[in-house]
Amino acid sequence: MSGGLSGPAFGLLADLLKSRSGLVIGPDKLYLLETRLGPILRREGMRDLAALAARLGSPAAEKLAQEVVEAMTTNESLFFRDTKPFQHFRTQVLPRLHEARPAGAPLRVWSAAASTGQEAYSLAMILTDCQALLGQRKVEILGTDIAREPLARAREGLYSQFEVQRGLPVQMLMKHFCKEADGWRLSAALRAAVEFREWNLLADLRPLGMFDVVFCRNVLLYFDQPTKTRVLEAIARQMAPDGVLYLGGAETVLGLTDRLRPLAEQQGAYATSAGAQSRSPNHEIEAPSPAAAAGVISPGALSPGLKSRHGSQQEASTWPAPTGSRSFPVMASARRQYRSHSRYSTPPLPGSTSG
Repeated sequence: MSGGLSGPAFGLLADLLKSRSGLVIGPDKLYLLETRLGPILRREGMRDLAALAARLGSPAAEKLAQEVVEAMTTNESLFFRDTKPFQHFRTQVLPRLHEARPAGAPLRVWSAAASTGQEAYSLAMILTDCQALLGQRKVEILGTDIAREPLARAREGLYSQFEVQRGLPVQMLMKHFCKEADGWRLSAALRAAVEFREWNLLADLRPLGMFDVVFCRNVLLYFDQPTKTRVLEAIARQMAPDGVLYLGGAETVLGLTDRLRPLAEQQGAYATSAGAQSRSPNHEIEAPSPAAAAGVISPGALSPGLKSRHGSQQEASTWPAPTGSRSFPVMASARRQYRSHSRYSTPPLPGSTSG
């Protein structure tokens, strides 16, 4: 073991990371520990990783342990990352879920491992463009992450020029952001439409409530197989019977859980097993027209009152809209399953969350 780090000291660091974040670090990744934990070593006046491991063995090192976990997590996030999952959410999943739900029932969307918020805010932007479809239906967006600093940035909604150039259409930049000295600030309305909470995917997910759509993309690839299974099954238990899960392009549920099944029409999208089996080709709804997809925003339709800072009348969105008479299958029993699913009511989130 290089850098003066003994086997037991490395094991302590590796065990801490795996138990708290699911991150698996082997001896071949020692350079990663040295690179990412270097700033902590310098700030604390520690000579090397062995000194850090010794400090972490103290019961009084909880704050330091949290900082170590945060420093080792990957916080890469882009607006509309990979594009296609967001198109699928907009053109197929959102209309289908809206049709399946009884009037007055909210839709709940979860951006797991939300990092600095680009994914959750991308979903909020899509929803502003779909108000003609949704009408007065409330939509709740929750973004969670294990790391506190990225979540603080997400709540601020302030992004650099480099960040807004990565995946964000210029029309959406002009519509939803204001230029400031330090970058681009997201509108107050969109910031209010997303709730960010500190939460660990390895913790009990039940207090978060049930969700219609879950984005958990490019997270599982850092876990070992047992942890992937554990997380996928926990997420599946928090999904509505006809809910949809989006994973990253290099991730899959195959060989990990039988609670989820791939959706044929979109790579990386998965339905609960019960929901996938109940799909019926005899139940369809038409795609919204391009005009309807752009539509007019109805003030207050998005929780908690998402509307444009330019007023309720919206310009047509440049986001790809459905064309022709394409239609999508609806789960025949979705509405019945939804009404009978006693756990769907959302419990209040506790004030203190898992790290």
